[in-house]
Amino acid sequence: MNRREALSSVALLLGGTLIGSTAFLTGCKTSGTDSGISFSPEEISFLNEVGETILPATSTPGAKEAKVGEFMSVYVADCYEAKDQVIFKEGFKKLDEASKKKHNKTFLESSPEERHALLVDLDKEVKEYQKTKKEEDPNHYFRMMKELTLMGFFTSEVGATKALRYVAVPGKYEGCIPYNKGDKAWAT
Repeated sequence: MNRREALSSVALLLGGTLIGSTAFLTGCKTSGTDSGISFSPEEISFLNEVGETILPATSTPGAKEAKVGEFMSVYVADCYEAKDQVIFKEGFKKLDEASKKKHNKTFLESSPEERHALLVDLDKEVKEYQKTKKEEDPNHYFRMMKELTLMGFFTSEVGATKALRYVAVPGKYEGCIPYNKGDKAWAT
């Protein structure tokens, strides 16, 4: 599976196309350009917490161990268009505002259960937004965060080797391998 097929698979998991995927496929940033966007260590930590709420550690590592916050900061700076970079950065404030409205405290002050409930509500909001979204309408900040969490996790070493079945150097081709309920999916 090549990078394009991997992105398509992640996009199918999310129910559509991946924001910024065309830039990712073409190598993102053109040489000599600087997007001017950067992320503070606090913002990266915030993104790790959002990611960990989306993909918490269970019997496998969570998004925080895969350092999805760092992945998101690089991907947004290198692959997103300027308008999507602004929307993504404004998402920090919007996420905190939604948390204050729902739980009367910021996202980071909220308990894991409160964070989960908030993100479930935001996910429903995104699905409704996507139903009526026109091509010229802006992308939703939470959709970007969720997409990048999933892509960052499943393309990381942690995600590919501990959450998925992974064979570094596969043997001969076997076209029909039995799959048992509960088996991990294969990383490629």
